[in-house]
Amino acid sequence: MKLSEVQINRTLSQFRAQVLAEDHPAVAQFCELFGHHTFFLDSRGLYVLELLEVPGMEARDGEMISLADWSDANFTRLTTHAPEPTGVVIDLKEIQH
Repeated sequence: MKLSEVQINRTLSQFRAQVLAEDHPAVAQFCELFGHHTFFLDSRGLYVLELLEVPGMEARDGEMISLADWSDANFTRLTTHAPEPTGVVIDLKEIQH
């Protein structure tokens, strides 16, 4: 999912990473592979935030999902894999209306 600026800031306050800018050349390629998301990079690889859905309730939390790992020591190549839940839950409650 594409995140708002507030959601991005809230996520970054709880998950040490950087956001891949929308105009970064890799974003178009990642969108083809994984759909339209806000992409995060850290020292381990590439992630997206997926909302945790609870039937009958508005989503208030999300989980970081790993999509790719760095395949070299210089952080220049990513190797994609099946989406893997990380167990890192991001609290989005304060930004819900």
